Amino acid sequence: MLVTVTALYAGLLALLLLVLGLRVPFRRQRYRVSLGEGEGKVPRLQEAVRMHGNAAETIPIGLILLLIVEMLGYSLYILHGIGGALLLGRMLHPLGLAGGGRHFWARAMGMVLTWLAILAAALLCLLSAASSF
Repeated sequence: MLVTVTALYAGLLALLLLVLGLRVPFRRQRYRVSLGEGEGKVPRLQEAVRMHGNAAETIPIGLILLLIVEMLGYSLYILHGIGGALLLGRMLHPLGLAGGGRHFWARAMGMVLTWLAILAAALLCLLSAASSF
């Protein structure tokens, strides 16, 4: 079984995670902080660490659920709806964290979209599991 929709979003989200992750060592070098977040003295480093960390915390479960939903045979509309919400949410969240949170709406919308994608996929998984009994 081909899982091309999940492959698309996995590739795009992996690139996003890579970009967010690369920002951390560059900021560590710039602010001369080898470990941690600079004990609250380097907000730009803290932003980079949390942007990457939050993405690393939410992307894997979103992709696992998307993969299961695709393997269960749900329509392309549903798959792209879940994958698109996850991707857009993960792109908006770091924008909202950037610059001291000036764009809080983007951070909030990013989390809402991420949670909705995960919730929708989780419910579809549960619905499919329940219908097999």
